[in-house]
Amino acid sequence: METKNNIVLYTIGCPNCKTLERRLNAKKIEYDIISDVDIMNEKGIKSAPMLEVNGEILNFGKALQWVNKYGV
Repeated sequence: METKNNIVLYTIGCPNCKTLERRLNAKKIEYDIISDVDIMNEKGIKSAPMLEVNGEILNFGKALQWVNKYGV
């Protein structure tokens, strides 16, 4: 799947996924959303949410840290 941004949120709509999405939106960070489990499996993603930033995949905790530091 082709994405327009360097940031991709892999989500299944769980509470943590929604929390990360809210944080991204609050910081006005542009991102693409992928909720296709087959694509996640192809990338080796076994849990969600995950945030891909410039090719690096961050788990929920690391993603929150990244978002909190964004723009600082």
